[in-house]
Amino acid sequence: MKYLIIYLLSVSLITFILFGTDKIKAKAHKWRIPEKTLLGLCLIGGFAGGFLGMEIFRHKTRHWYFYGVIIASLLIWTFVIYRLYA
Repeated sequence: MKYLIIYLLSVSLITFILFGTDKIKAKAHKWRIPEKTLLGLCLIGGFAGGFLGMEIFRHKTRHWYFYGVIIASLLIWTFVIYRLYA
């Protein structure tokens, strides 16, 4: 369980940082991080970092599918954790 928590926290931290980086790049009109990268990170366990990145940086909040992927990922990971440790 300890390693799974470390994994989820690590992926969430990376996801959070990339959401912030993408917001900075968007304001500067520079090369952006692809949406599929941000969404993929949310799916592989970075849902907390993705949600916090959206809310704190006010980034990608108009894209309803980002919220959908974050909610779906949260549900999937909740199920996985339940099945592994119940």
